[in-house]
Amino acid sequence: MTAFVLVSDVFTGGWVWEETAARLRAAGAEAYPVTLTGTGDRRAEAGPGTGLETHISELVRLVDGITAAEVVLVGHGYGLHPVLGAADRRPGRVARIVSVDTGPPQGGDAAVRSVPDPEVRELVAARPGEPVPPPAPGTWTRWGSVDGIPAEALARLESEAAPQPAGTLTEPLTLTGAASALPTTGVLCAANGQSIAMVEMAVASGPPQLRVFAEDRFRFFELPTGHWPMLSAPGDLAEVLLRAAAGEGHRVTAPERAHEQPSHLLPFLLDVPERPRERVGRVDLHLPDADGPRPAVVFVHGGPIAVDQRPTPRDTPFFRGYGRYAASLGVVGVTLDHRLHGLADYARAAGDLAEAVELVRADPRVDGERIALWFFSTGGPLAADWLAAPPPWLRCVAANYPALAPLPGWDAVEARFRPVDTVGTADGPPVVLTRAGLEHEVFTATVEAFLTAAKERGADVEVVDAPHAHHAFELVDPTDESRAVVERSMRAVLARLTD
Repeated sequence: MTAFVLVSDVFTGGWVWEETAARLRAAGAEAYPVTLTGTGDRRAEAGPGTGLETHISELVRLVDGITAAEVVLVGHGYGLHPVLGAADRRPGRVARIVSVDTGPPQGGDAAVRSVPDPEVRELVAARPGEPVPPPAPGTWTRWGSVDGIPAEALARLESEAAPQPAGTLTEPLTLTGAASALPTTGVLCAANGQSIAMVEMAVASGPPQLRVFAEDRFRFFELPTGHWPMLSAPGDLAEVLLRAAAGEGHRVTAPERAHEQPSHLLPFLLDVPERPRERVGRVDLHLPDADGPRPAVVFVHGGPIAVDQRPTPRDTPFFRGYGRYAASLGVVGVTLDHRLHGLADYARAAGDLAEAVELVRADPRVDGERIALWFFSTGGPLAADWLAAPPPWLRCVAANYPALAPLPGWDAVEARFRPVDTVGTADGPPVVLTRAGLEHEVFTATVEAFLTAAKERGADVEVVDAPHAHHAFELVDPTDESRAVVERSMRAVLARLTD
């Protein structure tokens, strides 16, 4: 017999699993929905020492008391942290780990790193040790899509949610590696932006450590629902859990092309000379050999980027390369680090970008009336504000392989960050759009929608195509075609800056 231990996300307890657990039991399995100390019950108060290790110990005791031959640990959101900790302590008793709509943390990670709500991250940092209040009614989308949850179940989620002990979010996950080879299944919720296609994209073009998902011990399922499938699709989730326990699921394969380094650390594809670089706050200025104020190109990275990622974007070979390349052609190349650390951070990142632009325009070495903004990948949504209300000094908006609308499931991204809605709505600057021919489908869909809207509204858009290139081709495809595309895109941007 198989026993499923079901551990839910923050602010909730075993009650969210009631219907899924009933379906599992009806199929002949054992099911143990867990309410960990200090969670899921407004009437219960956690002690000041309640932390992640408290929850891990509780799961270990539960596992020790289960007599079923196979134990499957299921972690949803934060719940995956104690699940991995318990599996690490009892690897011989765990047959499989199932992650529900959650990326796996690494040893040493604290759960607060993956909290999607920036206000909560700031609250935890400012008031260490104090319980974290649950989301106010109507704001649960900041923690994940509520797509598919019936109104009654959503009302219960809002009314029964309890504060989360702070230590569960701030205490690092300690792992010995004892469970590192356990079979693992990912249940991906498409309405929350997770999908098998996204995993395949990460394996194909993400950091090398993500290729672990192509190992035979990993399997994946996809459900067309939001972050809370135990409330929105309990029957489908129960079926998937039973199939996962049987070893079923989709296997992701790694592409033939691979790099030993993380892609963001690969060298820039053009050999450009070193240039003087000055740092002011979050902004770096790559300076040309020129007299008098010069136009500037501001290069805007995507994300989300981990708070503690090093090097930060402006220090990567990619953005140093673009900054130096612009400077070598006689303009000021500007790179910056904005704070897009989670999907709910676009507004804060937009503020960082606006501050950076004003700083650059005020520099006496910059012609403040000739500025271009160049967005990359998931930095694309930040272009929406500039297309909606373009200032006269903004001479060009450029974008490489961008997302020009929030991707599927990105409910936490504010509605204003949709360039597909703002392109052509104002008498704005021309757009230089660089497309990768081998782009991921979710990005391609937003670009096609953008181009359709631009045509309908008469916007000036020049498309530069790289037919045989992938996302981030400047790093992963250092070919003659890619180099020619970068040069053509830069020429197009500079032509508009110097008109």
